[in-house]
Amino acid sequence: MAGGQQEREEKVSLELTEEIIQSMEVGLAFRDYSGRISSMDFHKASSYLVTASDDESIRLYDVANATCLKTINSKKYGVDLVSFTSHPTTVIYSSKNGWDESLRLLSLNDNKYLRYFKGHHDRVVSLSLCSSKKCFLSASLDRTVLLWDQRAEKCQGLLRVQGRPAAAYDDQGLVFAIAFGGYIRMFDARKYDKGPFDIFSVEGDFSDANVVKFSNDGRLMLLTTAGGNIHVLDSFRGTLLSTFSVKPISSNSTLEATFCPEGMYAVSGSGDGSVHAWNVHTGKEVTGWMCNEKEPPLIKWAPGTLMFATASSELSFWIPDLSKLGAYVGRK
Repeated sequence: MAGGQQEREEKVSLELTEEIIQSMEVGLAFRDYSGRISSMDFHKASSYLVTASDDESIRLYDVANATCLKTINSKKYGVDLVSFTSHPTTVIYSSKNGWDESLRLLSLNDNKYLRYFKGHHDRVVSLSLCSSKKCFLSASLDRTVLLWDQRAEKCQGLLRVQGRPAAAYDDQGLVFAIAFGGYIRMFDARKYDKGPFDIFSVEGDFSDANVVKFSNDGRLMLLTTAGGNIHVLDSFRGTLLSTFSVKPISSNSTLEATFCPEGMYAVSGSGDGSVHAWNVHTGKEVTGWMCNEKEPPLIKWAPGTLMFATASSELSFWIPDLSKLGAYVGRK
């Protein structure tokens, strides 16, 4: 019995297939939030997940043990976006009080602020930390993208944009992307002051950029827009590979999508609260799930696993149901 279970787990872990994705369902949910979850992030090297919520809380979870380790309230500043640093109990988060747009480096161990990053004059709508270095990007409705070093309070660089921006580092921190106004601008992280080295078009989709991100291997990137589109591009050539369309979102929502660890599939939310999975190479929808949500859920794939999380009014973890998989039925 133990050997059979191990065999199943090893076989599933080898490759994520369409059949496995189609079998996925909510295996665990936390429903004790009193406000919408506005952001979440998996730590790359541990089993930790952090969330930020409109109830002004930051919560740290140990996903492997299905437990909430800590809840920290940010009543004075509010909290909007949150991301892990390289340390599993240190985060950077943006405020949501309308009068202080500073970013804060917070130790979750002892609830102490380690540093303040002041520079934005309007809400921060995109936050990207470089996993291999101490630098990070913040993009704001004040139409600036600021480059930071976690060890310094003053920004290291400023880029002005025309529109709502979304920004992201690639996994190695060598390049970063800034999306706005129907285009994605690519920058060399060491020579960003020289301007973009390439500009990619998403073929006439000029609706507000929401999320831009790279696949783990850096070969692909995706951009979501308020018009309900998820664009997948070759990050080297800029070729638009696929565009997936869902219900458009409201002005105060964010359409999020995520790559699976291997980059073959993308999972996205939708303006009607549903969740969809796509094959990025064929351009076909693999499956969809209707959820009891009225807003597009946030979506993040857990690094190196067969699990993704969605978040809106509740936090849900999606895993394969092996009983639905033909290759495993009858194996006990």
